Amino acid sequence: MKKIFISMIVLFMAVTAHAELKIDVSGAQTEPTPIALPTFTGNTSKAADIGQKMTEVITADLENSGLFRIIDEDAYIQTMENSGTMPKFADWQAIKAHGLAHGDVHQDNDKLTVSFRLWDVYAMSQMDAKSLTTGTNSWRKMAHIIADAIYERMTGESGYFDSAIVFISETGSQKKRVKRLAVMDQDGANVRFLSDGKDTVLTPRFSPKMNKITYLSYKTGDPKVYIMDVDTGKSELVGNFKGMTFAPRFSPDGTKLVMSMAERGNTDIYLYDLENKTRTRLTNHPAIDTSPSFSPDGKQIAFNSDRSGKRQIYVMNVDGSDVKRISFGDGSYATPVWSPRGDYIAYTQIKSGLFHIGVMRTNGNGERLIANGWLIEAPTWAPNGRVLMFYRKSPSDSWGNNGRSKLYSIDITGHNERLIDTPKDASDPAWSPLLH
Repeated sequence: MKKIFISMIVLFMAVTAHAELKIDVSGAQTEPTPIALPTFTGNTSKAADIGQKMTEVITADLENSGLFRIIDEDAYIQTMENSGTMPKFADWQAIKAHGLAHGDVHQDNDKLTVSFRLWDVYAMSQMDAKSLTTGTNSWRKMAHIIADAIYERMTGESGYFDSAIVFISETGSQKKRVKRLAVMDQDGANVRFLSDGKDTVLTPRFSPKMNKITYLSYKTGDPKVYIMDVDTGKSELVGNFKGMTFAPRFSPDGTKLVMSMAERGNTDIYLYDLENKTRTRLTNHPAIDTSPSFSPDGKQIAFNSDRSGKRQIYVMNVDGSDVKRISFGDGSYATPVWSPRGDYIAYTQIKSGLFHIGVMRTNGNGERLIANGWLIEAPTWAPNGRVLMFYRKSPSDSWGNNGRSKLYSIDITGHNERLIDTPKDASDPAWSPLLH
């Protein structure tokens, strides 16, 4: 994915006279925090239009997190003319705004400079201030970066808005489904197709540097793992192995793939070195071992196996040693994926005739189911490890019609489930790292 040059300059340091405003993200908070976000102003008509659009994107990002409520602009008493305007804190306290973010857009030919400041209204102190410069076509990215900055300063957690989703775009009836690789911003904007739909593709995953995607394709008839260069669109087969290969993921440093391989009726997990083109067998068991996922430090791998009779989640060292079962609940478990924070593993659980999305500690403690449905699966973590995305599918009729498949996001507390709107049906999402 092409890099966009963005310069970020810290203009001011926050000076806190009172306890700094902090939003609780643990799940104890029931009401979103009200903040004011006056429309960003501009030095030209085009800059003003971009300022309006940026304000809308920032508003959507923050409100969709479930942690913020943007106060209606009709209630504002003071007019913020530009980023240099000093707040009249009494005016913002009167409308019960806990935070105030405002800024302006300066256009200079094909360049934009956006300056913004964030204030703690009740402490009457500045929390953050930045200036960002980029091309005029990158205003949406700048809006996501500013939303991340507000989120980070007001929650103490890293943001996740300037990120991307790779997924499978689906069209046609269930009996003749066309599946294409696609990528978009985390909010559903800027959808771009990466494959033409001639070959069925599944389970796309980003490399840590965002320049490559690994996925499964039926191009040769049998499922095989490929890697695509996102900039060029060129794909190459990962090893010309006799058996089927599937369920690939990159290592945290991007130099290796972990995947399942089926040979002579047995499915095990292998590590593939992308530089040396060598493979190492990690499991050797008559059961089906699949869906491997690295821990963020690259030292462990979670996977699911039916070696106990039903599919359960296991964890092993990256060399295949010290295999431990960590799930012991009812039904069967699938698609484990390690949080980028390293504290949780998300999974799919099938029990009592329903699919569920759940999270557990990496030792198996503290299992919590946070979403359920007729068919929901494939959880993927936001870069900050606070939000999950998955897909939900409805049943089709006997003719293969209906059966819509859509993406949803949800907080790990189980609150704030939201539909991610896509032009076509969508499945198999995978979240990127932060882009800035």
